[in-house]
Amino acid sequence: METQQHFRPTKAIVDLQAIQQNIKNLKDLLQPNVQIIAVVKANAYGHGDIAVAKAALEAGVTMLAVATPDEALHIRAHFEEPDILILGASPVSFASYAAQQRITLTVFSSQWVQQVATIVAGEENPLQLHIKVDSGMGRIGIRTESELLALYHTIHSTDNVELDGIFTHFATADEEDTAYFDSQVALFEKLIAILPDKPRLVHASNTATALVKDNRLQYDAVRYGISMYGLAPSSYVEGILPFPLKPAFSLESELVHVKQLKAGDSVGYGATFIAQTDMWIGTIPVGYADGVIRKLAGQEVLIDGQRMPIVGRICMDQCMVALPKAYAIGKEVTLIGRQGQDEISIDEWATKLETINYEVPCIITARVPRIYI
Repeated sequence: METQQHFRPTKAIVDLQAIQQNIKNLKDLLQPNVQIIAVVKANAYGHGDIAVAKAALEAGVTMLAVATPDEALHIRAHFEEPDILILGASPVSFASYAAQQRITLTVFSSQWVQQVATIVAGEENPLQLHIKVDSGMGRIGIRTESELLALYHTIHSTDNVELDGIFTHFATADEEDTAYFDSQVALFEKLIAILPDKPRLVHASNTATALVKDNRLQYDAVRYGISMYGLAPSSYVEGILPFPLKPAFSLESELVHVKQLKAGDSVGYGATFIAQTDMWIGTIPVGYADGVIRKLAGQEVLIDGQRMPIVGRICMDQCMVALPKAYAIGKEVTLIGRQGQDEISIDEWATKLETINYEVPCIITARVPRIYI
């Protein structure tokens, strides 16, 4: 699929078959007629939105979800048919583009609907909307019965605007304690119960909910995010997964230089690493401009199936590793992924960076080409 030639050996490998297998495994869990919405926002969590969207559609998803209008337009430019939902807020000025491009918008304000009414009145396609319920995230969304009914009636009294769905998002679905989760479910179900007519799609299940919660919460569709890419939403969910996840992302490079240092020689900016004995050092052409940020100093990489530490400060475009011996230029280096009998996981990086696995592939910058297998 990747045709552009790249001369630097640093690359992210994205396994599209792994993504498709993760989708197929989820489909086997779902009730009949429950749809899958593939979440491909943020460049498909750093994996590459167009390639991932194509693979997901081939695997049977029926809708693609993004975060912003620009992401939606980028997807629509490559795919004419599938439904596209923008999960975040969209400006009034985007409404006509959304109607023309058949992009579904999230709505949570009666005033917003009133403002777009004249904008979309003459469009050939009606503007499709999903109401967002804030059941406890504290982000966008309506929270009360009066807000919901006002918004519902505003939509239904506005020409060329249609209500296609209603949804919410759970804050603690990936945690063992269910008290807050249960309160969110209760509020959402209380609100959808007062609707005079339910729209085509009611959806609330994020990845964790779809994988490990009561299947009645699947409603009409589930949103498949992090685990579509082979990553568990949390350690708790990882321990009770109904099927094994197949990670789709790896990060690879090569040694471009190998040299022997004498005891007392230093490595990198600030001379923070000093060789205690004679030793071999290898240089890898990847740095913080690629998303291998300076906090990853000390993180291990895999060379020849063995773990070797990054030493010294990570540079913008390069980093250095301590080697047990001289290796040939061009020796493969795995920063994320499996090599031999060992594996460096995205979760390992997340622990090192004191963050969550979601963030890791997202910070690998566009300078690193995504190669699809």
